Amino acid sequence: MVYDRDIDAKMTRTSLRPLPAGLIDMKEGLFLGFILSALGLLWAFSLSYLFGLVVFAGLFIDVIIYTIWLKRRSAWSIIWGGISGGMPVLAGRVLGIGHVDYLGVLLAVAILCWIPTHILTFNMRYSDDYKAAGIPTIPSKYGIKVTHRIIIISSLGAALAFGLSALLLGLDWGYLRLLAVLTTGIIGLAIISFFRPSDKIYVGLFKFASIFMLSAMIAVALGSYF
Repeated sequence: MVYDRDIDAKMTRTSLRPLPAGLIDMKEGLFLGFILSALGLLWAFSLSYLFGLVVFAGLFIDVIIYTIWLKRRSAWSIIWGGISGGMPVLAGRVLGIGHVDYLGVLLAVAILCWIPTHILTFNMRYSDDYKAAGIPTIPSKYGIKVTHRIIIISSLGAALAFGLSALLLGLDWGYLRLLAVLTTGIIGLAIISFFRPSDKIYVGLFKFASIFMLSAMIAVALGSYF
């Protein structure tokens, strides 16, 4: 947020955040961010060296690769943002079992596939904001139709990754049916947005994508525990 305060000030959606609005001094924000990150990493490494490495990887990819290096240069920076977004679930799995396994990676892939659905709907709805800030996006670079196709494919990828994870965990049919309903909803909205694009549909897809992720994670967690 400290690094992005200049572009946040140019976007209507983010201009009232504390840093671009001048409510918090840049040095204060930088100090708080550094202290929280350092304490978090120290805690992570104290619990498990491998857990700490995964947490550090998520932080490094998000701050250095995604935010500082690629966000202002490439529309495909969201891929790296998705990788960093998948690190928490992988880290949790590592802390739980003591090593990296295929299931942890698969859940991280589910988040990586989900990120485009979550972010690209924002890119389309707030296209003027991103243009004003000079941030390259897939809609502005490749067009709306390509963006819709990516959303459909990424939604399907996230659904398949969650479904396979559920099967590998041996979840019963109740949880599998819930995942099937969630999958139908997110893919259905993605297809509707392709044929009938509108701000209303984008907002609906964005919100349902969040519900999809939360519900799928809860289903996988509860289904594997009980």
